[in-house]
Amino acid sequence: MWRADGETNSVYVLGSIHLLRAEDHPLPRVIDVAYADAEILVMELDMDDLDPVSTQAAFSRAGVLRDGTTLRDLIGDERYAAAEETAARLDIPLDMLDSSEPWLAAITVELMVLYRNGFDPRLGIEMTMTTRAAADGKPIEGLESVDEQLSFLDGLSLDAQAEMLLQVLEQGAELRDSIDTMIAAWRRGDMAVLEHELLESMEEQTELGDALIWNRNRRWADTIVTWLDDDRDYLVIVGALHLVGEEGVPALLEARGVDIQQLRESPGLR
Repeated sequence: MWRADGETNSVYVLGSIHLLRAEDHPLPRVIDVAYADAEILVMELDMDDLDPVSTQAAFSRAGVLRDGTTLRDLIGDERYAAAEETAARLDIPLDMLDSSEPWLAAITVELMVLYRNGFDPRLGIEMTMTTRAAADGKPIEGLESVDEQLSFLDGLSLDAQAEMLLQVLEQGAELRDSIDTMIAAWRRGDMAVLEHELLESMEEQTELGDALIWNRNRRWADTIVTWLDDDRDYLVIVGALHLVGEEGVPALLEARGVDIQQLRESPGLR
């Protein structure tokens, strides 16, 4: 959690974990402080207006193969064999994803692994805060639309999509060993651990990082700067990966001359 201060308002920026477990609740109290102060919540998507049926249809249009082409055709025999071997260790039959583009297969695998380990989007930061905002009548806005987000994924080269799938499979095999460490670091705001855990996998994937992380960070930082001229306080909630490193949103805001500081779980936050 970070707070950027303008002349008359504050913009809180929270790094989200999109799926959590029951044991990860209650959330850190610092989130309550920011929520109470904010008049407007902003998330990657406008969650309270999101239609699950339309969203599923959009994913299907963008990522399901309908011309007889298969996942193996798109990523090649060598990569498919490597993916199949890792998927077998996770007890995931890769052939069930044969009609998926590689990026959609990667997302599907990631969700399957998380669900099996007790993670639930209904317990994640976005859904938890959406439910709370709806009850309190606080507006939620979105930084992007579903179609925009899908275009980032669908616009990746097949090489980048294949590497994304292989990476998700490898991380899935190691999830049990790493996830508790990462969530504990997230709770205490340990940026060194988070940078190591979250950025290490992106270092050699320039195209993937640019499309899904760094270019979006720059756009979001520019948008947040404009909100610092507002009279209202904002709580911005985006994936935790967007807040770490020299190209993370907090660092980009600081480089733009914004007064920004990290908030931790301690008394006297204001």
